Amino acid sequence: MPAGAAVYEVGGAVRDALLGLAVRDRDWVVVGSTPDAMRAAGFLPVGRDFPVFLHPATHEEYALARSERKTGPGYHGFAFHAAPDVTLEQDLARRDLTINAIARRDDGTLVDPHGGRRDLAARVLRHVSPAFAEDPVRILRLARFAARFSDFAIAPETLSLMRAMVEAGEVDALVPERVWQELARGLLEARPSRMFEVLQGSGALQRLLPELAVLRAGPGTARDAWAGLMAVLDAAAGLGAPITVRYACLGHALGVSALHEIGERLRVPNDCRELAQVVAREHDAVDRCGELDASGLLRLLERCDALRKPQRFAELLQACECAARAGPATSDRPYAPAARLLAALGVAQEVDTAQVAAQAAARGATGPAIGDAIHAARVAAIGAARLPR
Repeated sequence: MPAGAAVYEVGGAVRDALLGLAVRDRDWVVVGSTPDAMRAAGFLPVGRDFPVFLHPATHEEYALARSERKTGPGYHGFAFHAAPDVTLEQDLARRDLTINAIARRDDGTLVDPHGGRRDLAARVLRHVSPAFAEDPVRILRLARFAARFSDFAIAPETLSLMRAMVEAGEVDALVPERVWQELARGLLEARPSRMFEVLQGSGALQRLLPELAVLRAGPGTARDAWAGLMAVLDAAAGLGAPITVRYACLGHALGVSALHEIGERLRVPNDCRELAQVVAREHDAVDRCGELDASGLLRLLERCDALRKPQRFAELLQACECAARAGPATSDRPYAPAARLLAALGVAQEVDTAQVAAQAAARGATGPAIGDAIHAARVAAIGAARLPR
């Protein structure tokens, strides 16, 4: 560490340790140093917008203490000042929530100028200062923290500030990639429904995901659909589903057209888009697959591209299972359609397509006729199998 510099552990690591949670990533603030001094001490610079360095041995992030000033709308509208005269208190003052604005010295003592420990004890998410309103990403971050710490309330003054930010148009300046990044993180939290409730309560949901907001603000049947959708999301979290499945759960009740609009607007990754589209289109048929004969089962497998993409099909089934588990009457029951369809897929995969094609060709079949012969062989195999009901 450069001579004369003071180092403090900050942010989520301090917060989680105080909550008795496992600490995964540690972040550090360096007070009284310069970029040149950090590089001379062996630290590797990685920050693009402000000086952040990786420790040469631990590879943990060390950022020079900095202050910031709003220069324009949106997430990028800031000017940063990082210099040896920036104090720890100035650095903590620019942070979003009081529970994230606690620092720890080497001797274990805490620096807590904004009452973060008090709010941890009271289970409250509260903004540090009016500067919270200068960065619209903080609305998304707070909603994500609400999904992680689901027993924390939002301070009334903080919710009022978020609403004022939305009304001022700050959310409209967010770039799609950052919106998706925060939404994806929130979907992976323990109670993702809470994120969407907070976004709705602040007014941000209408700006970012109007397709969802219309459910929450609609008449009784729409609100029932909203409640059901939120239960599906939390069921996905309970199953530890990956982001592809959780996004598919989010979109399964919205329809293919709405999912296309969301995917384009937020630049959702292709794997999430594709699974969500198939789930939205086929989840009813999956639920009713017990009514299908062998031909119908194979057609369903083909529509889902299960023979070429069995892993994605397994994720589709998990998304459908989440929807089934969201209902109190079915939450503890095994999801029968998954067993039936996976068994049918296994039977179809065991068909020796090369042999079937060769036999069809020997009979004079060509082109599509060979494909029809393979299809018929798979239907026959599925029909002869004893599939779970």
